[in-house]
Amino acid sequence: MNLAEPKMRIVIVEDNEPLAKAISYRLRDRGHAADVLHDGRDADAFLAQESADLIVLDINLPGKTGLEILRDLRARGDNAHVILLTARIETSDRVAGLDLGADDYLVKPFEMDELEARIRALSRRRDLEFGAIEAIGALSFDRTARQVSANGSSLGIPRKELAVFECLLERRGRIVSKSVLTDHVYGIGADVDETAVEPLVSRLRRRLVDHGVAIKTARGLGYMLDVVPK
Repeated sequence: MNLAEPKMRIVIVEDNEPLAKAISYRLRDRGHAADVLHDGRDADAFLAQESADLIVLDINLPGKTGLEILRDLRARGDNAHVILLTARIETSDRVAGLDLGADDYLVKPFEMDELEARIRALSRRRDLEFGAIEAIGALSFDRTARQVSANGSSLGIPRKELAVFECLLERRGRIVSKSVLTDHVYGIGADVDETAVEPLVSRLRRRLVDHGVAIKTARGLGYMLDVVPK
């Protein structure tokens, strides 16, 4: 069942195209947004520009290995959850991946149900890390109630603008492209132009600015949520 708003944005980096396609179909069917890349260098460049909640990352890739991608990802301060995929059985490979900051690993061949279980576990961990209520500027965001408040009063932000806020908040301090926002608001594969998020961002920006929260525009790249200096 596809949901209107993806649960997580997941990037799949796997050079076995049938396997990558099978993983992406399963995850999209579960309501996640999924991007697929097959080359290590392309994946590294993509992840340097785009944010993800979780990365399913093969170790043995053309162009650049999964371990090299993971090393560079963590060096940039990107804390996205990473599940490594490997056909190798050597303990040293798994240890190296975990030491570089991977959250989990699966040895091929594996069952899709097991991959889904690992993703659910990391999703629960992500929710615990974020916490139920988060403060930003003079605002508080109740993730359970999906409500933004100031001084105890709800701002009454409409659903689509709230989806934009959630996406920017989860990636606070990082540039979020229009394509990521579009996928988050309308769902992966929706027949919606990226410019559709521009009026949503504009209206949301006006609602937040008086509460010490700014949506900054990186021309040609996307938007970033940040606190306005006092």
